[in-house]
Amino acid sequence: MQDPLKPAPGPKPAGAAVRIPKPAAPAAAPGAPAPTVRLNKRMAELGLCSRREADDWIARGWVRVNGAPAVMGQPVAPDARIEIDRQAEQQQRQQVTILINKPVGYVSGQAEDGHEPAVVLVQPQNRWRECNSRMRWGHEQLRGLAPAGRLDIDSIGLLVLTQDGRVARQLIGEDSEIEKEYLVRVTYNTERGPETVDVQSVFPPEKLALLNHGLSLDGQPLRPAKVSWQNPEQLRFVLTEGKKRQIRRMCEQVGLFVTGLKRVRIGQVNLGHLPVGQWRYLAPHEHF
Repeated sequence: MQDPLKPAPGPKPAGAAVRIPKPAAPAAAPGAPAPTVRLNKRMAELGLCSRREADDWIARGWVRVNGAPAVMGQPVAPDARIEIDRQAEQQQRQQVTILINKPVGYVSGQAEDGHEPAVVLVQPQNRWRECNSRMRWGHEQLRGLAPAGRLDIDSIGLLVLTQDGRVARQLIGEDSEIEKEYLVRVTYNTERGPETVDVQSVFPPEKLALLNHGLSLDGQPLRPAKVSWQNPEQLRFVLTEGKKRQIRRMCEQVGLFVTGLKRVRIGQVNLGHLPVGQWRYLAPHEHF
């Protein structure tokens, strides 16, 4: 998280909220130009918004740098003073993040191969009756509502849909290390045929160790995972990355076949008792 904010000295534009950047990097060598970065990237690094959202704010005239109106693509130094108009903050407060228990047969993102995206389920009649949020449903909440991470068509469980670029960056940004937890039902082929009841008893411990660390996908080594037996037929996976069909492909490499996959947690947010096909708003006190 960024350091506490405080007003910069001197007058500030009416209706603007001032963001003081994190401490600047060490000074460059004498005579060397100060390092710069694109304004939208710097705003994302400071946790103000996503890059796309920053570009929108800049285009609307809601951003000032060192007291001057910002321009698209502007390079800024690490110690630049970035000011955000209150209209941008008000717009951001109205953005929603929705948790849905995705059923089998729905894709996470855009419709494909005749399958509908999970966002079509975000309708008033599918809102979980135990959702305690005071937020009122409105069609404007569907505008820009996008999945922050994937969950394949054959899997169920927790899927995050958000309008907030800060949430998306936290969950799927390049530097994200948010844990995702899954319960995975498997079978294992033995010399006597497929074992479906007590897979744990016949699955080699060295192969379980490989699931935890040592596998690669698409020519890239996977990050260490936490994989353990939840019960004799079900594994518990905790990952900090999300390659396409990652768990299914990991299991294939060690001779396991996935018969069911359910995501039950993202960071500190649990699926809980949210029914399949229903959704709720992320509560104000909840943080990934």
